[in-house]
Amino acid sequence: MKIEKLTENKIRIILKSEDFKDKNIDLHTIMTKTAESQGLFLEILNKAKKEVGFDTEGCKLLIEAFSSSDDIYVFTVTKFLPEKEENNKINSNKRLKVKRKQITPTSKMSIYEFSNFDNFTCFCELLNNSKVINLRGLMQSSTLYIYKNLYYLVITNMNSKHKNIKSFNSYITEFGKIVSNSENFVHKLQEHGKVIMKKNAIYTGIKYFG
Repeated sequence: MKIEKLTENKIRIILKSEDFKDKNIDLHTIMTKTAESQGLFLEILNKAKKEVGFDTEGCKLLIEAFSSSDDIYVFTVTKFLPEKEENNKINSNKRLKVKRKQITPTSKMSIYEFSNFDNFTCFCELLNNSKVINLRGLMQSSTLYIYKNLYYLVITNMNSKHKNIKSFNSYITEFGKIVSNSENFVHKLQEHGKVIMKKNAIYTGIKYFG
């Protein structure tokens, strides 16, 4: 098990099946709403509190999950303070909601925004560690820009019929978000932004940070 603190309100948890050899549960069961899976996840949140100071007491939780292989699950946990404090105490057995993100970029051009460089490198690391992603034929080129302290990955000629397109989209939305497919925005990046990695940004990121 690996717990990473992304921001004050967000962590990433990477689980492998070997983490549960001593428990009567598997990774697929964690995705269900059984008492066992809920209890186990609360155990993991307590571990996150001790290891990285991620305290979820009194917070609402958004849990996004996907599998990078049959043996690995990646959870992103975001906590939110309630807009209005309730008079009654919040039940310590929080209801955990799992949400899967899906995006549909255009085949000609897609632009993704990363809030920091670490998120881009983590994305490249996950691609490199994945056993199911083959990037060959998935895209023509990718360029990474920095603009107003944000990082933008411009992908051209994405093959929407590629066998790994769904997995790729699932991975990238864990670290960034699609923001535009406008050529005008690309021109703005070229004119006012700075190129960090040119032409083969994803391959370069995998080479040096994967």
